[in-house]
Amino acid sequence: MAFWDGRGPAKENIRLFEAAKRWRRYADEIDTTTGEVKERGAARAIEGFLLNGLNATNLLLLTGAGSSFCVANAAGSKLKVRSAPGLTDLFDAAKAAMGASAFDKVLGIIPNGKKIADIEKLLTQCKLYVALYGDADANGKLVAEFITKAEAAILARVDFVDSETDLVAHQGILRKLARRGVRKPRTKLFSTNYDLAFEYAARLQRFVVIDGFSHAAPPVYDRSHFGLDIVRRDNAKEAPDYLDSVVQLYKLHGSIDWRRTATEIIRARGDEGKPVLIYPRDSKYQEAFEPPYLDMMSAFQTALREPDTTLLVAGFSFNDNHLAQPVLAALESNMSFRLVVCDPAFVDSALIDADPLKVDSDATKNEFHRKLIRLVQTGDERVMLLNGRFEDFALALPDLVAETERERHAMRIKALRDATASLGGAKP
Repeated sequence: MAFWDGRGPAKENIRLFEAAKRWRRYADEIDTTTGEVKERGAARAIEGFLLNGLNATNLLLLTGAGSSFCVANAAGSKLKVRSAPGLTDLFDAAKAAMGASAFDKVLGIIPNGKKIADIEKLLTQCKLYVALYGDADANGKLVAEFITKAEAAILARVDFVDSETDLVAHQGILRKLARRGVRKPRTKLFSTNYDLAFEYAARLQRFVVIDGFSHAAPPVYDRSHFGLDIVRRDNAKEAPDYLDSVVQLYKLHGSIDWRRTATEIIRARGDEGKPVLIYPRDSKYQEAFEPPYLDMMSAFQTALREPDTTLLVAGFSFNDNHLAQPVLAALESNMSFRLVVCDPAFVDSALIDADPLKVDSDATKNEFHRKLIRLVQTGDERVMLLNGRFEDFALALPDLVAETERERHAMRIKALRDATASLGGAKP
């Protein structure tokens, strides 16, 4: 993707798909000689659609691995992992954890294993091998050992976020989605990521995240907690005062800080309990309908059926069929449903490299993307398709309200702590 390589985040990177198979640039095209506008860009159309969407009664965001690729740690970070992994990175991490020699033996045991270069396919085949042949003999034990080590390596590789991580895009999108009127339902964020990018981004801004866990120590998961809210009680008032900047977070495939103990699921780091997350393999579609993932999936499907709902999708490729199909069903059955999808994969970057001003194409390898393109071409005004990345989309989203005094206070306190720390003093 040469066009995107090394390109900084900017809303001007975004293009809007039009029914005539054209991807219109965000900014106006200006005549360099006269300074006059030669052709209007898509900025006004995009902002208008997004404003209507943000003001919907129910607002949802669906995101995945693409939202984490813009996250990076500085060279001096105490974390060993500098950035979000792709599937190739996870494959390499599993190979390194097993050791090259033993890894090659595993590939030799699995049918056509030498031809597999995808961690999802490899773990799927390994699970099937153990299910069919057991782990009593030497081959079975080696494959079972690989599964254990690969899962541990994946868990370690996706742990790349801490309090010092650059989360500008996540902070920006949270700020714009969470600061809606408190009389409207809270914004719901659905993520397939295991990492803690949204949690730390919320923490940096002093936002409150409702994620299904209690406020006990350690926090304990209970699906009923999604029905709770945060209010400020004042003895002088009879009615509760709903706190602003609150968001609901549903982690559809689990999280690196979820642990299953003998009786419950807690939020904790370290070796306590067993990790609760859906590893990359074909069985993730079945696992998604088991607790606690079933609670997340149920909430997602229910939210899509609500009247006057807007779903924003950025950093998610729709390769997970169990998430793509409910969205398609909502488009078919919910007439008040709006959908905005922002993805760099809509357009082959070679077309942009060839002519950045004029990009005409409705070709895409993604089957779900093709269905969305056909909807736009047939005149479905509920759907907006954007060619861009998560970080570009975060900048393109309009601000509904100005920065609140609570947010300004949080930033002042953070600046004070940072200044104190830089002088070598203790943080207040």
